[in-house]
Amino acid sequence: MTATPKSLPELHLEALHRYPVKGLSPERLEGATLEAGGYFPGDRLFAIENGPSGFDPAAPKHQPKIKFLMLMRNEALARLGTRYDGETSVLTIRRGDGIAVEADISTPEGRAAVEAFFQAEFADALRGPPRLLNAPDGFRFTDSARGFVSLLNLASVAATEDMVGAAVDPLRFRANLHLSGLAPFAELDLVGRVLATGGGVRLRVSKRTERCAATNVDPATGIRDLAIPRTLSMRLGHTDCGVYAEVLHGGRLERGETLRVEA
Repeated sequence: MTATPKSLPELHLEALHRYPVKGLSPERLEGATLEAGGYFPGDRLFAIENGPSGFDPAAPKHQPKIKFLMLMRNEALARLGTRYDGETSVLTIRRGDGIAVEADISTPEGRAAVEAFFQAEFADALRGPPRLLNAPDGFRFTDSARGFVSLLNLASVAATEDMVGAAVDPLRFRANLHLSGLAPFAELDLVGRVLATGGGVRLRVSKRTERCAATNVDPATGIRDLAIPRTLSMRLGHTDCGVYAEVLHGGRLERGETLRVEA
């Protein structure tokens, strides 16, 4: 059973994350400044093209994720630790206890170094030369063409743990905002509703998030150890967990603040 929107309590923002490179590790944030009509700041700015994808930065169009290196098929990506510095354009990729690559990806030499790393490490998974793609202004490498900001209900994660009989790290779902205060899967009833903060940020929930096999991969070990979409489908009749939202009114979001469902 899910709660109806009229009975929903206030939501609390427990964590914020961005994923600068599609398929690679998250960066935890204390806060973020959203812009109306924009994407989550610093999220999915780059992607590793798995052979020619047809992506044209001069006329960018949403591409299916299978055209890139991705956790759904390339679970070894989870064993890499990455950090992107937007001020210096330096991308650092760690493997184990050491730095595998540290390069300024605003330069041809830096991009070539990153591409050479993926060429060597993922040779068996590549359909052609890997290429580091940079999202032009107003575009991001999100899984959904309408995936501006992704929200995860932590109660849904806890319910999923009960279904699969194992611990489930919320990071498996690769969302921007982790929320508490909702009943399990009650976020799915919020499509079309608006969430607002006291500071004036307003997010309109646009669609449910259909989960793929990427959630089966442990984000700490890179081991494919669970069957989350299959379990959700068997138990609930769908594979949805979490939602996407559009930014109606921008502003600052801080960890620990409250969002309410507008009437």
